[in-house]
Amino acid sequence: MDTGFFNHILFGNSIKAYLLFFGIILLCILLKKIFSRLFSKLLLLLFGRFGKEVNAAIFVDLLIKPLELFISLWLIYVAINQLNYPLNETIFMRKTVVNKIELINSITIIQVVDKLFLSLIIISFFWIALRIIDFIGHVFAYRASLTGSKEDDQLVQFVKELVKIITVTIAFFVALGYVLEINVLTLITGLGIGGIAIALAAKESLENLLGSFTIFVDKPFVVGDFVKVNGIEGTVEKVGFRSTRIRTAEKSLVTMPNKKMIDTPLENMTVRNYRRIKFNIGLTYNTPVEEIKNITQKITDYINTHKKTSNDAIVTFENFGTSSLDLQVLYFIEMMEYNPYLKVKEEINFKIIEIVQQSQGNFAFPTQMVIHHNAISDQAKIG
Repeated sequence: MDTGFFNHILFGNSIKAYLLFFGIILLCILLKKIFSRLFSKLLLLLFGRFGKEVNAAIFVDLLIKPLELFISLWLIYVAINQLNYPLNETIFMRKTVVNKIELINSITIIQVVDKLFLSLIIISFFWIALRIIDFIGHVFAYRASLTGSKEDDQLVQFVKELVKIITVTIAFFVALGYVLEINVLTLITGLGIGGIAIALAAKESLENLLGSFTIFVDKPFVVGDFVKVNGIEGTVEKVGFRSTRIRTAEKSLVTMPNKKMIDTPLENMTVRNYRRIKFNIGLTYNTPVEEIKNITQKITDYINTHKKTSNDAIVTFENFGTSSLDLQVLYFIEMMEYNPYLKVKEEINFKIIEIVQQSQGNFAFPTQMVIHHNAISDQAKIG
């Protein structure tokens, strides 16, 4: 075969170099998904026994994207290195004189490309590491869900986030060391006063971080508890490093700094057995005394016999209102989820209306009585 054609130079590169470049790019496009699935299954062999109770497809799905990026970067880098021109062109040059010796520092396109690809490869590598951490966290979260305690569910999420933050920090310093060629140890040692200034600037973040550790140590609440703090009521969904997420009854998501979660008086309504219900009923002033006694007794009996309440309900004639005779109703509903709690409360309210109506009682509403006197005065007629 005549090799002269393949060795023909075009724009500084041989035809063979161009064919290798486009061939590797085509290989990357066609086979990156296959290669990534193959590598993910090879990695699964290392973690298969650890996560055997979890579907293996989860592991593959987590790794498919970062592995595709990692493999594509390597193949594209190999393809680009098949070309010689114009990647060897100088784009920056600086002359310096040291001890009367002239030094020339130059930067070529290929050096910039090398740094760029090295940065992307480091990112993709640590992306794979983060996805593996996600899988390990998923396995531990599944195991924690099989236990009756909610504390281990909360701990799994916290530790997973901690490990991911440490991994990202390591990735940052690796990039500084290998891409920018900075002596990381010297950088850390030389922080000195600058580090103190950064710590002071991040004072609030550090307080929230310490708050998260306090939450895990003291355990004032765990994920899934219904809490009331700083005027906000809702279910704790997640405890992070900086904040706690609370899902309110209106389904909105409130993010509360951990510092406030430990500094502000917090009511954990999950650990109590019952919710207190207290309100007034107004009856009209023409309601007979015997009917008032009958109504209070029937309401008390009904609430005490309800299967979702305690047996210590109190219904009393409390007050002479401006336009009503006020009965106070006080009882406790067994602790449950918010929506079922509202249904029980509604059921009892309907029954109270029914008892009052059956007892020939009437609910009062604000009224005013106007007494009009007609005074007829005789006037003397002057005629």
